[in-house]
Amino acid sequence: MPKGSEELTAARKEEIITACAKLYKTMSFKEITLKEIGNATSFTRTSIYNYFQTKEEIFLALLQREYTLWIDRLKQIQAEHKNLTPLEFADALAHSLEERENLLKIMSMNHYDMEENSRMERLVEFKIAYGQSLVEIRNCLNKYFPEMTVQEKQDFIFSFFPFMFGIYPYTVVTEKQREAMRQAKINYVYMSIYEITYAEIRKLLGVS
Repeated sequence: MPKGSEELTAARKEEIITACAKLYKTMSFKEITLKEIGNATSFTRTSIYNYFQTKEEIFLALLQREYTLWIDRLKQIQAEHKNLTPLEFADALAHSLEERENLLKIMSMNHYDMEENSRMERLVEFKIAYGQSLVEIRNCLNKYFPEMTVQEKQDFIFSFFPFMFGIYPYTVVTEKQREAMRQAKINYVYMSIYEITYAEIRKLLGVS
C-alpha cells in the first residue's frame, strides 16, 4: 500500500489510467464515460475528480504513458546497438511502434478536442513527454546517421511524426470497413503496422 500523499496520488492516477486503457480495448472513446472508468477502479467515481476533471484528461494521461513507454524503447535501442544500418534502424523503429498499438490508436483520435478539454497543467505534462519523444528520435538519427545534416534530420522528424497519426486507421481495419471497400470496388492494399512503418522509414532515409 502506498505511503504518503504523493505515492497515493500517483497510484490512484495510474489505476484510473489503467482502467481507461482496459475499457478502450473493447469500447470506443465515445462509449467510455467517467462512470464506466470509476466502476473499473477500486474507489468511488466521484474520487476521480480529485485527479482528473474530464475524460479527455484521462485519455491524454494514457497517451502520455504510451509516449513514455515508447521513449524507453527508443533508449533501449540506442543502448543495445552501437551501430545500425538504415535498414536495421528502419526495422528497429518499426518494431518499436508495432509494440505500441495503443499509442497509435489514441493518436488517431481528435487531438484538438482532447487537449482543449484538459487543464493546462495536464496538457503541459503531456507535451513534456511528447517533446522527449522528438528528442529521442533525433538522438537516434544523431547516433546512427551522423552524416545527415541538421535540416535532413528535421525533415525526417517533420515527416515521420505526422505520418504516425495515420498508421492505426490505415492498418487496423474492421470487417465493416473491409466490406465497404469491397462494395466500393477499391483495390486496397492492407498492411500491418510494421510493414507500413518500415516502408515509410526506408523512404525517409532514402534506402530501398
